[in-house]
Amino acid sequence: MRNIKYIVIHCTATPQETRISSILRYWKDTLKWKSPGYHAIVAADGTVNKLAEYDQVTNGVAGYNSVSIHFSYIGGVDKNGKPIDNRTVEQKEALLKLINEARALFPNAIIQGHKDFPKVKKACPSFNAKKEYENI
Repeated sequence: MRNIKYIVIHCTATPQETRISSILRYWKDTLKWKSPGYHAIVAADGTVNKLAEYDQVTNGVAGYNSVSIHFSYIGGVDKNGKPIDNRTVEQKEALLKLINEARALFPNAIIQGHKDFPKVKKACPSFNAKKEYENI
């Protein structure tokens, strides 16, 4: 198992109706990634879609991927593309479950949002993940 230092929370910065297949196609065809961006992605209805095992490196935060686990929810922007915390109740519950499961495996990992890393100029995940999950 990898030495995980971070559990990173993301949003897709897409409408909540975006299909996971579209996101995967974008990563592969446009970004030319060989691995997914996240270990799991949560649909608006709370369905968790596992995209990679924890021992696989994904593409969540440049420079930190080898020591991170990445979870995302579909959404994070309004109809004009502006950052907004539009997680559904089901997404919040599913993310919390994923984080608790990862925390059990990696008890010393720091939980934070994508935006909390140095040189990141994004609002992702469109809420304060450090504060929301500080007691986990």
